[in-house]
Amino acid sequence: MNWITKFIKPKLKSLFEKKSSKIEENLWTTCGCKNLIYKEDMNANQKVCPKCGAHHKLTCKERFETFFDNKEFELIETPLPIDDPLNFEDKKKYSDRLKAARKLTGQDDAILIAKGKVQNIEMVVGAQDFRFIGGSFGAASGEAFIAGAQYAIENKIPYIFFSCSGGQRMMESSIALMQMSRTALAVNELKKKNIPFIVVITNPTTGGVTASWAMLGDIILAEKGSVCGFAGKRVIQDTVRETLPDEFQTAEYVRDHGFIDLVIERRYLNSTVGTLLNVLLKKTEAQAKQDSNVTVDKSLQAAS
Repeated sequence: MNWITKFIKPKLKSLFEKKSSKIEENLWTTCGCKNLIYKEDMNANQKVCPKCGAHHKLTCKERFETFFDNKEFELIETPLPIDDPLNFEDKKKYSDRLKAARKLTGQDDAILIAKGKVQNIEMVVGAQDFRFIGGSFGAASGEAFIAGAQYAIENKIPYIFFSCSGGQRMMESSIALMQMSRTALAVNELKKKNIPFIVVITNPTTGGVTASWAMLGDIILAEKGSVCGFAGKRVIQDTVRETLPDEFQTAEYVRDHGFIDLVIERRYLNSTVGTLLNVLLKKTEAQAKQDSNVTVDKSLQAAS
């Protein structure tokens, strides 16, 4: 065997094989329905499978682009607490996990807050990126959520939040658990000021996120097929020792049992939220006028 057969031909063959396989990988993706989907078709359909309708996860910026009018939005800077306050370490250091998640997502933490318009209504919108340690909710997420609520109150505009999380961040222990009460208090401040707060449940929404702000919206929407619950289905099944329905903890099941107001496809979110806010804002305006008239009447009565 000469050197051309032994070295040159295999090298050339491997180069062509690698190039062609990379091209095919970049053009196609798979879905849970086991269909091979052309990536351009998936992206053009807002990452919803054109075959089965499954709603695939979005990054925060992709979420904003699909939701805001004309894909126009401006990110709001939020406070960033110190990293790894407990010096936590399991199989990996928490600080190393943060570095890896930041490199993957291009974000400081799981949440981004943005402002823009939906159906020409100004609002502030929050979203979670599941790629950032499972969208887990820690101190930085709490600060971002509260900063969004504060911005909504200061500017008297609605607050919309897209949940996508496995729950509170275990690497921050009680600091993460504290965010449940802090976010609930922030939502309470929104309600005191008559600021509409709408939650959109996306796949998955579980744990401490479900047990706090995600179930406190004035209106709770959910994307089609999203998982929504507290503990996992298997844990519950092993606890109650009964077989649970196949659709247990799906958005449709949770809606039918009274915890979600509406299950909706991603492409209709912009128009649906816009319509709901038009109703809520008119109601708020009418209530404000009524309160003003009552105050004037009381003043006149006191004067007479």
